Amino acid sequence: MPLPIINSIASWVLKQRIHQMELFLKYPNEVQEDLLMTLIRSSENTVFGKQYDFESVKSYHTFQERVPVSTYEDLEPLIERTRKGEQNVFWNEPIKWFAKSSGTTNAKSKFIPVSSQALEDCHYKAGKDLLCLYLNNNENSSLFTGKSLRLGGSKQLYEDNNTFFGDLSAILIDNMPFWAEFSSTPSNKTSLMSEWETKLLAIVNETKVENVTSFAGVPSWMMVLLNKVLEETGKTNLFEVWPNLEVYFHGGVSFDPYREQYKKILPNDSFKYYEIYNASEGFFAIQDLNNSNDLLLMLDYGIFYEFIPMDIFGTSNEKAIRLAEVELNKNYAVVITTNSGLWRYLIGDTVRFTSLDPYRIRVTGRTKHHINVFGEELMVENTDMAIAKTCMATQTEVKDYTVAPIFMKGKEKGAHEWIIEFKKQPEDLAKFSQLLDENIQSLNSDYEAKRYNNMTLNPLKVNVARENLFYDWLKEQDKLGGQHKVPRLSNSRDYLENLLSLQLK
Repeated sequence: MPLPIINSIASWVLKQRIHQMELFLKYPNEVQEDLLMTLIRSSENTVFGKQYDFESVKSYHTFQERVPVSTYEDLEPLIERTRKGEQNVFWNEPIKWFAKSSGTTNAKSKFIPVSSQALEDCHYKAGKDLLCLYLNNNENSSLFTGKSLRLGGSKQLYEDNNTFFGDLSAILIDNMPFWAEFSSTPSNKTSLMSEWETKLLAIVNETKVENVTSFAGVPSWMMVLLNKVLEETGKTNLFEVWPNLEVYFHGGVSFDPYREQYKKILPNDSFKYYEIYNASEGFFAIQDLNNSNDLLLMLDYGIFYEFIPMDIFGTSNEKAIRLAEVELNKNYAVVITTNSGLWRYLIGDTVRFTSLDPYRIRVTGRTKHHINVFGEELMVENTDMAIAKTCMATQTEVKDYTVAPIFMKGKEKGAHEWIIEFKKQPEDLAKFSQLLDENIQSLNSDYEAKRYNNMTLNPLKVNVARENLFYDWLKEQDKLGGQHKVPRLSNSRDYLENLLSLQLK
């Protein structure tokens, strides 16, 4: 069948989903309430359901009062029972896949349960919805005349007690329908290679001869791959390699620090960027408009959402609220209940709502990745935006960074200490540092108040990282490639001190 016809058929099929989305767009809170009751009814006879007497739970308020908000450590004993072969523990259907994730805050691995319902009704459904929304907004798209270059973590799956664990991307590839492999590159075999540097070259060699029309992956690692493509092909921009490129689907880390770097290697104003918000625990939100920074919260993926206001997070007054109670432009920690048996699970991300009709969000950071040592409530969203603005003003480019507090000693005031790896260094580091400080103040009034006349905080300090410092740091921890991220902010100096010590090697 000719590619244009395949493109037309695929576009038509995907666009039919728009009509289903209209239900949760029109009745978002009702859809969420019905979903919660469905999840509870499904799990009445599980170990977890009997522990909290799900049979008698008939309302959100009873569920909220009875079931505590949990972390991975709270749920780990139940997850381990299932990993050892016991079923019907926290979900009523067999769980055979576990997404292994250590995140950026903890070296200890987490094993996130992934049910067959989550694969079909969340992860794969979201993949189709992403294409559906994009095609609905871009009638003249020729996306399916070529392939999507995907870059995931993708290490192989391991078997244990008839259950399987590995990167989420490996689980998705293992269960992927045949048509999905047909429309993407590199091959599954290459995607599942474990050694990053060998894999990188294999991906370049395999994809440079394909007709690639889209990319999908984390911006930091995708940039490494795309620069390698240009290096190996001797081309000056990516349209010389793939003339039919039209969109990059990105997520995992903020795109702001990388936006200008992508524009340089993709010099075409019609090229589109679409953001997604997903994790091992589920697929949560998708950019639904061209040229937007807001993500539509997807409410029919088998995930029930709650939110804890960050101003009371971790206090004795901490309380989760449902979607109907959220307010605009407040930071919230995200709590999910899912069709994989995660009950009131704190995923560690923070978001703020930019719209309540429909519910649209922006990811602002991590509950453990903010700095509030001096009452400044600095979020990753603030620092990413400040870096982007400062780079634009000073004609510099940043590859990676992390920030930690300088604690007060005696009469010495505190400050924030940065270590930044530049792709293109500033001509005047002092000017760059001053402008970065000013941009953070303009974006965060609490930081501005603490910086006023150096009252509480001294000016920030910037260390220039040697070339490949962050790469070497991730390599030491076996975290090269795919979904691994550099922790941007921390209330402790652990990450910073590790990097500073490696700087000298």
